[in-house]
Amino acid sequence: MTTEKRDFPAFPYKPYSIQIDFMNALYQFLDKGGVSMLESPTGTGKSLSIICSALQWLIDRKEKGLTQVSDTVDVDDDDDDEPDWMRDFTPNDNDRANHKSFKSSFWLTKHAKEKEKRGDVSVSKDEDDEALLNDQEFLLEEYQSEDDSSSPGGRKSSKRKPAGGFDSSSSEDDDEDDDDCSDDQHGLKVYFCSRTHSQLSQFVKELRKTVFAKNINVVCLGSRKNLCINEDVLKLGNVTRINERCLDLQKKKKSQVVSKKKNLGTNVRVGRTKASCRCPMLRKHKLQREFKAESFQQEAMDIEDLVQLGRQMRTCPYYGSRRMAPAADLVILPYQSLLSKSSRESLGLSLKNSVVIIDEAHNLADTLLSMHDAKITVSQLDDIHCSLESYLGRFQNLLGAGNRRYIQILLILTRALLKPFTSEKNLNSVNVGLDTGNPSKSNPCGACSMAIYDFLFSLNIDNINLFKLLAYVKESNIIHKVSGYGERVVMLQKDPVAHEETSKLTSFRAFSDMLVALTNNNGDGRIIISRTSSSTSGQQEGYIKYVMLTGAKLFSEVVDEAHAVILAGGTLQPIEETRERLFPWLPSNQLQFFSCSHIVPPESIMPIAVSHGPSGQSFDFSHSSRSSTGMIQELGLLMSNLVAMVPEGVIVFFSSFEYETQVHTAWSNSGILRRIMKKKRVFREPRRNTEVEAVLRDYKEAIESERGAIMLAVVGGKVSEGINFSDSMCRCVVMVGLPYPSPSDFELLERIKHIEGLGDSESAKPSLSLVDDSYYSGDVQAGFGVLKSCKRRGKEYYENLCMKAVNQSIGRAIRHIKDYAAILLVDARYSSNDPSKRTSHPSNKLPKWIKDRLVYSSKGYGDVHRLLHQFFKHKNVEDSSETNQH
Repeated sequence: MTTEKRDFPAFPYKPYSIQIDFMNALYQFLDKGGVSMLESPTGTGKSLSIICSALQWLIDRKEKGLTQVSDTVDVDDDDDDEPDWMRDFTPNDNDRANHKSFKSSFWLTKHAKEKEKRGDVSVSKDEDDEALLNDQEFLLEEYQSEDDSSSPGGRKSSKRKPAGGFDSSSSEDDDEDDDDCSDDQHGLKVYFCSRTHSQLSQFVKELRKTVFAKNINVVCLGSRKNLCINEDVLKLGNVTRINERCLDLQKKKKSQVVSKKKNLGTNVRVGRTKASCRCPMLRKHKLQREFKAESFQQEAMDIEDLVQLGRQMRTCPYYGSRRMAPAADLVILPYQSLLSKSSRESLGLSLKNSVVIIDEAHNLADTLLSMHDAKITVSQLDDIHCSLESYLGRFQNLLGAGNRRYIQILLILTRALLKPFTSEKNLNSVNVGLDTGNPSKSNPCGACSMAIYDFLFSLNIDNINLFKLLAYVKESNIIHKVSGYGERVVMLQKDPVAHEETSKLTSFRAFSDMLVALTNNNGDGRIIISRTSSSTSGQQEGYIKYVMLTGAKLFSEVVDEAHAVILAGGTLQPIEETRERLFPWLPSNQLQFFSCSHIVPPESIMPIAVSHGPSGQSFDFSHSSRSSTGMIQELGLLMSNLVAMVPEGVIVFFSSFEYETQVHTAWSNSGILRRIMKKKRVFREPRRNTEVEAVLRDYKEAIESERGAIMLAVVGGKVSEGINFSDSMCRCVVMVGLPYPSPSDFELLERIKHIEGLGDSESAKPSLSLVDDSYYSGDVQAGFGVLKSCKRRGKEYYENLCMKAVNQSIGRAIRHIKDYAAILLVDARYSSNDPSKRTSHPSNKLPKWIKDRLVYSSKGYGDVHRLLHQFFKHKNVEDSSETNQH
């Protein structure tokens, strides 16, 4: 690749050669547009390189006048990006608002009386008054779809957008008050997204090291849970409940502001109606404008800064930051907000002609697919069915024919979806996929998977027009009317337990998501039905889940709109798998790819494949062997040796929380844990993400006390993703075994089968022997059967999942050029046989900067001990020398 070498004056330090190469490659890719992939190991200053290259390109592009931004646009005067409750009403709006309450009340009474006159129902005065006084807010407006209209130009009588922002993702960014503005008019932007809020905050910190932090408009978008400052809402804790309470507080309360002028006639406006929000942080529209202005005057602000500013100004930073997005040059946001089309629409984000940079893209395909999964439980279906029956029973005599018909269809649908859980019959007759539904002692109820059409046909609901039903759900506001009425009934019954367990709105959103999922193309995903039996009641429980399998169409929605899409990460290999799953239309030879080595000198790392423990036992952490007392004790002996030799911090990664607990318990009982604790304090990664920060703080303090510490962590947990353990925080990282996902995971097996069928059939490549399958039974045996039947792609995907997790975890250790650490891969499979002769050997999937230095300890633990002793002795001498020089 030939590139014109450019200077990047915003880079705050003297860049290394690989950083210069990275920035030039990115600049060229942005010029060309389309899809590109840039791979740079963790700790090489990737974020800073992205910032200095992409924002320099943005400024150069704007100076050349190649953007479509109009200088005449006054951003502050454009209120389209505001939720409707924040806008000032126009005279016409006032007129409509003034009459709306009267009109609704008049229609309700008139409609009931007309029915009474027709003989449809006998409505007493008391019943009518009760409807008006208590339930009016929950009554649906009359609905008629265009197809059902009696006249060719018939119009729906309910065109209101549903409160709650019904969409296919039910994401934490769902919003009933969608921002309708388009970013096109505000010019070219760079969108940067990553997986977690902590990764985004780290990106902002890097941005502040450059002049761009003050010279361009930057906004950081986040979830309500991270940005909300209303303590009454925050204390709910649960993300879903926070979102729902926020949206509920935004429901308009209208107050009449009467003019001093008297009404002189029907055409004279005597007052105006103001829409006020019940959230105290959103009542003053002016403060939202001031928040926007103040934020842009400051240098780049992260989530915590926005929250602090919101608290100081007593105005909502969640909606305040959303208002900033149209005028921003750089928008920093989580994956979900950018990769989900419904979330983009809800936030009013337009990617047209802009640049999208997706960081930490090593698992992008699976992340994208998981956003479009849908799941509903038996208890939620029961809740929905009961709520619909209750609602229909209460309002049937007041509802129009259209609403009654669609509610009846919804009842038919919910009853059908409950059939698999109320019938003893298995779905084998139509199941064309994996089925382990045969009752047995180990698996009394089981699960099965099938295509959408087979699923609908098996439940006799293939004749329901789901698209028309979806349109009704979107336009009629039924999920909020029915769930709102149900919540009111629960409250009146004073049943706080039922209310705390789950909200009815949550159940209805899950149902809405499932409706959307069932309208996908037949081959886009699979339906999984999982059935279990309650140990207490004996009743059927379980769930229905739609698993999205193809991401190409979803990703194309981003690619087609944006000027350029950049996938960045520390380890993006194998790129061919990513191409086949996300952009198969792009030929391999046209994919723009850049990869660089690590800035850390080879002598600063000591990667070792550890095949044997101190007593000579071979390490085998496959599922069949890892739970043996001998294996766990041998690992304990290794740790006892390490803590005596390795200075400062040690991090040990296990395949799961369950296995970490098993090992910790065994070490406690055998006395090995006490031996380890004599040398270093022992910390364990908590299951709850909210507790991780406190544990890490204590871990760091223990290291700084000169005693040192060891952290027992889990692959795929918070510690393995996005947290930097530079310098003393991690002088040795230990990977216990090969963390293959469980073969009993139905969703995983569906993905594996789908991926196996991608592309054309080529001759099978040599494959890594996984684990001995003699112990498998039940679901696991069936899952392993799927793996054994895979010739290439499916099995490679399974192996890649494992090694991507390994690479992500061990990459936490080396973070800058002067850092150093040992990396121990503890399992005989890392060092068995000759890796040069096996293309799918685990070591061949390691990052090049680790693989090139990897030592295979085939001669036993003695070699490992000697290598580590020499490595840390040499590094201690270097540290002492540098300290004396300073």
